Amino acid sequence: MTKISATIITLNEERNIERCILSLEGVADEIIVLDSFSTDKTEEICRKLGVRFEKRAWEGYSQSKNYLNALASFDYIFSIDADEALSEELKTSILAEKQKGLTGVYAVNRMTNYLGKWIKHSGWYPDVKTRIFPKASSKWVGAYVHEELEVEGNPTPVLLKGDLHHYSYYSFEDHRSRADKYSRLTAQKMNVKGKRASILKPYLSALVRFVGMYFIKLGFLDGKMGFKIAQISALSNIYKYKELRRLNREQNNKS
Repeated sequence: MTKISATIITLNEERNIERCILSLEGVADEIIVLDSFSTDKTEEICRKLGVRFEKRAWEGYSQSKNYLNALASFDYIFSIDADEALSEELKTSILAEKQKGLTGVYAVNRMTNYLGKWIKHSGWYPDVKTRIFPKASSKWVGAYVHEELEVEGNPTPVLLKGDLHHYSYYSFEDHRSRADKYSRLTAQKMNVKGKRASILKPYLSALVRFVGMYFIKLGFLDGKMGFKIAQISALSNIYKYKELRRLNREQNNKS
């Protein structure tokens, strides 16, 4: 049987962390939490549940995850977010693979719970993520946002049965705030790469985004939540390209 180290990054996750940790019972042989100095009850909850709890100043997603990977005691790592939890079917799938002995990398299908509703369209499902991988030959790469896992040899992931439940947002305001955060980081990344945006780009991009999510990816089948997801995503696209244009102007003024 292969042993697994579960790794979790946290910052003020008192609402989610207990559910995440409890869902790993029986699957993870150790659980390590790397916290960026939470000010809520995250640390208290983690210590009560007996997981290894480390603190470190935030250095970005890739650097933090690579540091966390280095702390793992076992050869295989299961990277999971604090707002995620294993379904019973997924737990069964992982345990079956552990029993056989893990080889290569494994992906899971993430299903998002949005304000209490499971989203099955809108481009949010299926949402396949590689999450179980060998420590020795894997690393996280990417600056700013959307870190990616690189594994030597680029093996094709085995998709496990069952869903990884993602408890994403608890209010529309929360969604908009986090969407804008990622849009801002993406704009910074695009600017560094020399990307430019025309005056119409924010609005054309928003229109394409809304139509794509709500109609082409069947978001309307998710009801009101599908509409709100498409709407907020479109508005955040406007923000992203306006921010890119601002950064472009700022860069030009320095030249």
